[in-house]
Amino acid sequence: MAIVAALVAAGAIYQAAGVAADGRRYPPPGRMVDIGGTKLHLMESGAGAAVIFEAGISATCLNWTQVRGRVAEFARACAYDRAGLGWSDAATSPRTTLAIVSELHELLRAAQIPTPCILVGHSFGGMTALAYAATYPEDIAGLVLVDPLGPGEWLNISPAHGRMLRLGVRLSKRGAWLARIGIVRAALALLMAGGRRVPQLVARASSGRGESVISRLVGEVRKMPPETWPMVRAHWCQPKSFVAMAAYFESLPASAAEAALLDPPLNLPITVLSASNVPPEQLEERERLVRRSSRGQHIVAHKSGHWIQLDEPELVVEAVREILAARAAQFLRPS
Repeated sequence: MAIVAALVAAGAIYQAAGVAADGRRYPPPGRMVDIGGTKLHLMESGAGAAVIFEAGISATCLNWTQVRGRVAEFARACAYDRAGLGWSDAATSPRTTLAIVSELHELLRAAQIPTPCILVGHSFGGMTALAYAATYPEDIAGLVLVDPLGPGEWLNISPAHGRMLRLGVRLSKRGAWLARIGIVRAALALLMAGGRRVPQLVARASSGRGESVISRLVGEVRKMPPETWPMVRAHWCQPKSFVAMAAYFESLPASAAEAALLDPPLNLPITVLSASNVPPEQLEERERLVRRSSRGQHIVAHKSGHWIQLDEPELVVEAVREILAARAAQFLRPS
């Protein structure tokens, strides 16, 4: 027991030193905005009409780096970290849809971002974007939904989805404990350097799935600009991030139930981008959504998996550009 205690203490010291070093190397690249006791991290570039990027359930503003840079050439491109993720403060309320929508609303007000804006949401962020448009329609000029999560998937959870959700919660909670004693930090350092054996053992201890889950995530991160990789790794090393992920996963059924009760405005421009491997029933659900809009379109990204913004970023950029152009033409049209 004495040896175990000594190893845990050494790991905790290693973790504390790593956190301090990460704080010096990777300070918030954007500004910290106080929304009433909680500070959210917001990155902005460009000028003109505002475009807000909402990331997936465990992703941060860094996931939008490529798209945000290109949109900033013709608009004010803004990406933020939800509470508990990235550089933002830990969450102080349940991670349900309406709570997230309220926090985003406060962020736009506190940061003095002009509305109406275009809201771009990926996966879980797509469900959040729809809920925001239904709650604050006057704030939104259009939606771009990137392989969005549908509330129906999580209202009556199938056994497969139930297992997936429990796995996510279990991995996140165990990951938080392993992060506190430096094991996640050491495993990720080895994995990013090409090592396999130790990361595989750590992943098996946390999720029972060996290396596969972590390797898939690392594979997606490697599609991002290389300069973001160390920052993503630094975030994954923080217990705060794992605690937040567990909270988002645990609240997913409640989030879906809240989102399912909301209807976005019918006159809102909506573009849905679907991955190439989306099941037919989900494609039909998205077709129904865009048909409800007076200005809706559904595009299948044939070269993309779930993270379309990494596989075919030009599709997201063009969808934003089209909504902005249509809005400009509307204002120029003689009355």
